[in-house]
Amino acid sequence: TLRGHRAREEFCMRRANISPQMMKEKFKYEAADELGLLGRVLEGGWGALTSEETGRIGGIVAHRMRLNGEHNGD
Repeated sequence: TLRGHRAREEFCMRRANISPQMMKEKFKYEAADELGLLGRVLEGGWGALTSEETGRIGGIVAHRMRLNGEHNGD
């Protein structure tokens, strides 16, 4: 399942000592891809998105960071 795959991937990242900031960036790009926005981000940067779109991405990232146990206040 997707959840099982993600859990294994996150476990591997933790073992590799990947910083919470690097994980946050990874989650941002994953969320943009899931929402069908990655092409626009790659073409025009994060500024090419609307505030609603970036808010949706931020919500997904925050949720994943909480699930991942990262309580980083950024």
